[in-house]
Amino acid sequence: MSYWLYILLIVLAIYVGVSVLLYFLQDFLLFKPEKLADDFQFHYENQEIQEYNVETRDGAIINGLHFKLKQPKGVVFYLKGNSKSIKGWGKFAVDFTRHGYDVIMVDYRGFGKSTGQRSQKAVKRDLQVVYNKIKENVNEKYIILYGRSLGSGFATKLASMNHPRMLILDAPYYSLNKVAKRYAPFMPLSILIKFPMPTYKWLKYVQCPIHIIHGTDDKLIPYKTSVKLSKIKPKLTTLHSIIGGGHKNLNTFEYYHKVLEEIITTKPKKVNLEGSSIDVKHSTTQKHA
Repeated sequence: MSYWLYILLIVLAIYVGVSVLLYFLQDFLLFKPEKLADDFQFHYENQEIQEYNVETRDGAIINGLHFKLKQPKGVVFYLKGNSKSIKGWGKFAVDFTRHGYDVIMVDYRGFGKSTGQRSQKAVKRDLQVVYNKIKENVNEKYIILYGRSLGSGFATKLASMNHPRMLILDAPYYSLNKVAKRYAPFMPLSILIKFPMPTYKWLKYVQCPIHIIHGTDDKLIPYKTSVKLSKIKPKLTTLHSIIGGGHKNLNTFEYYHKVLEEIITTKPKKVNLEGSSIDVKHSTTQKHA
């Protein structure tokens, strides 16, 4: 065996070995769950909450929280990121309850008190079951879907299959394949990744208003991702840029709260373009603006 063929075989063996490891370990790399004891008691100051469990058709239990108001304007179905549990994410419910909206949060399979084997198909199915439960008590025109980071893909899928009032995406990704390629550009991710999460594909079928919120200094999911997503359904989409915002600190920016308030409390108005310059075109022969 020649020296170079020997080297090639070693490199190939390493490549295949890394691919196998990536396939079997990706769940641990992607998800950072926090498990909670079955008797754990949730508590949030000045918030009325109701804990609930939803059993799925394969026997899994999806645990969630309902942050309740006496006379809500509607309900926000909040889909969280890839870490911890709703124990910690629950503190963000105040950003919606203070504006008069109930909030529903759930833990994905393997997070918090939720059980069951996790897969993209299973989680999508679980969330649709919860959405259907919400629809039993709330007209869809009063349901807002809010997806944060990992949850943005799931929220988009739900919006593409239902008719909520609006979809809000916080630091969304184009697809998890694209995110993974930044860190493993030479790996065959289209074959290996179990959670491709093609947000850009699902967004094409969303018919409600879409609001995208993204920090311009996000190092995990680049801001340009949201720029690309905003061009998929431009007539329905508004991109809200948080200047200087990162991936985990948007809630520390006053402008984020201003944007959120305007999104969920302001009724959309049709712009009157009569008398505007919308049909005026710059001459292509002039050299100056």
